[in-house]
Amino acid sequence: MSQRRRRSLALLTSGVLALPLLTGCGAGDDEGGPAAAGQDIATTKRDKVADGGVLRWAVDALPDTLNVFQADADATTNRIAGAVLPHLFVLDAKGRPVANPDYLEKAEVIEREPKQVVLYKLNQQAVWSDGREIGAPDFVAQWRALNGKDSAYWTARNAGYERIEKIEKGKTDLEVRITFGKPYADWRSLFSPLYPKQVTGTPDAFNEGARGALKVTAGPFGLGAIDKKTGTAALTRNPRWWGQQAKLDTLVLTAVPRAERPAALAAGKLDLAEIDRSGADRIALARRDASGKGTSGKGGAAGTGAGGAPAHGPGAALTPAQATLSWATAYGTDEEKAAQEKESRTKHTESVKRYADEQKALRGFTVRKSLEPAYTQLAMNGASGPLADERVRRAVARALDRQALAELVLKPLGLPAKPVGSHVALAGQQAYADNSGALGGQDAKAAQALLADAGWRRGGRLSEPAGAKAGPENAPQDDGKTPAGPGTGNDGLYIVGQDDEANGDHPGTADGEAAGAGTAVSPAGDDGDRVSPVLAPAPFGAQQQASLLAQAARVRPVDDAKRSAARDGDGADPAEGSPAPAPAKPVTRTSGNMLAKDGKALTLRFVLPAGPGSESLRAVGERISRMLRKLGVNTETTKVADDSFFKDHIASGQYDLALYSWPATAFPATDARPIFAKPEPAADGSLLVEQNYTRVGTDHIDQLFDQAVGELDEAQSRELVRKADARIWAAAGSIPLFQRPELVAVKPGLVNAGAFGLGAPRYQDIGWKKAPAAKGKKK
Repeated sequence: MSQRRRRSLALLTSGVLALPLLTGCGAGDDEGGPAAAGQDIATTKRDKVADGGVLRWAVDALPDTLNVFQADADATTNRIAGAVLPHLFVLDAKGRPVANPDYLEKAEVIEREPKQVVLYKLNQQAVWSDGREIGAPDFVAQWRALNGKDSAYWTARNAGYERIEKIEKGKTDLEVRITFGKPYADWRSLFSPLYPKQVTGTPDAFNEGARGALKVTAGPFGLGAIDKKTGTAALTRNPRWWGQQAKLDTLVLTAVPRAERPAALAAGKLDLAEIDRSGADRIALARRDASGKGTSGKGGAAGTGAGGAPAHGPGAALTPAQATLSWATAYGTDEEKAAQEKESRTKHTESVKRYADEQKALRGFTVRKSLEPAYTQLAMNGASGPLADERVRRAVARALDRQALAELVLKPLGLPAKPVGSHVALAGQQAYADNSGALGGQDAKAAQALLADAGWRRGGRLSEPAGAKAGPENAPQDDGKTPAGPGTGNDGLYIVGQDDEANGDHPGTADGEAAGAGTAVSPAGDDGDRVSPVLAPAPFGAQQQASLLAQAARVRPVDDAKRSAARDGDGADPAEGSPAPAPAKPVTRTSGNMLAKDGKALTLRFVLPAGPGSESLRAVGERISRMLRKLGVNTETTKVADDSFFKDHIASGQYDLALYSWPATAFPATDARPIFAKPEPAADGSLLVEQNYTRVGTDHIDQLFDQAVGELDEAQSRELVRKADARIWAAAGSIPLFQRPELVAVKPGLVNAGAFGLGAPRYQDIGWKKAPAAKGKKK
């Protein structure tokens, strides 16, 4: 595994640690513009925050390792590291790296020729929890563990460390002097976090010693007990911390699946939790109902609709007719059915009451909102099939209304809905620039011209068997691992329109046109709000059947009178032989208003995750399918289980189109390189794609990144990264759509926490706001 690949792998599972209240300085402050959305954390001065208290903060899972440089490190690993280990550089609210004064007095490049030399001057108060000063031995041990020369270290993130030639103590014990064998623009990315030499000094300690415990730390918090049974990891205030003391006594990270977080918040098990759209909606409904705006009366316990029925929740879908039938069955003469129905009614009543109680408890919570340091993109697999042609990829990209897609996800949440204009940075970061002009905006005529130039035509003759797709010749189909049935959110192959028909929309109506496989395809100029047809396993089956029947009627015309006589047994001359049937005319199938080439319809496999929390992603996929339908491009959408989505489809290349997200980084010259690197052929004939799952790349893009990472003029390095981004846009392997929404439920009184946006917690400032002093009380 290459050095640059290891760092990017870690970014897939880790958050970017940042410090929200720090500000940068220098010539490039205005580069990148403002962040698309600011932090929403109830910023409060420390003197207004109470000393002490406990915070229960939701995480997805307890970490398998506490070593962020290992392959199985995750977001919880990084959250713990952010609170208990040194980070020499942190990211401010705009996602820009700044020196952390808790650990550094200064860090700068002091020599460029003949070699780059960086001098760190450490905070003289900075010590590990065992009392030892943080110093050069810790830097040396971490460099040797991560430079790739000793394969005994199991590392997954070490880009940049291989460029270091030597590390030595400076004039004093507080100075660390680092000499690079190759210039490295992203030197600020190194040694954050910094582990004590006890962890990095030997392969055994690095590989196993820091997986379940960190005996020595140096942050505002130390690591307490990790309890697998209760799913909690306790971080306790560090008594040796030299900086501003943590306001909280204890920070308890609690593993709770996202779907269960509203109930956990209501039950008092959580104080702070990132939630999905459905959880945010529940809190909004609870607050609305508490205000009386969502009830038929004032101050109702829960929203009620007509006749006192619940306006939302488990009882909302029950119609009066269904309620009457249920009552009749429960008190009917069939004792077995009555018993079953009574049990069902009891469970339903308990469910409605539990929901109402939870809604009462959720009234006090606030949903804080921002945009995550990550963007969602449409990925196009350029390895084979129609999308191997750059003209087709560019046409698909230019068919997209990216503004409409951003609004679909972000506007209902009250968040800024602006498409992301860069693959390598987000608005606010210095490397950000909108380079989408290198590809061009939405333009149906330009897209049609590109497809025509690539040989795709409307009404093209189809020669392949019904159901064949214009993808890889022997592309594997669904692996069958996807769960199906009630409760899974997945019905296997998703045919746009068919699912809508099952939900009450019918073919031939304005809202349910082209509902299923085999329906005639509507003209490309149809209303974009109509549901788009996607080829089923036999996409032209019904159309072909109708054509065959019509042709059969024309092949042997029979006089009506003779047909009647023959039926009656009259007029038939047994001496006359039956005339030989006329030869059947060959059936000619065409693609109609959709595109075809070389006898194949243009159909793209669209793979989406099926699990809970991916509803907005599937809605975006549906809208994209409609946009492509206007262009004459069919999409066959398959919803797959979350655990197989990336591994079995994206990483393995079993898709044409897919939606997934990449995290932002303050160091794009290093971190973006493997994501967009040109795939290289392996000895066995396969492709080495690093993290470039679109399989689209060029030598020029690689060269620009290589130049950027070795350019010590920071402004010039950023300009090289922007040029690489423009080339990535032009290659049209992936299309950034929108920054992901960040929704965080916060208990009343909690301050300096919430939706951190491009930043991240300043852990020592998080706490509970002091109660206001009583009027007239003497100070």
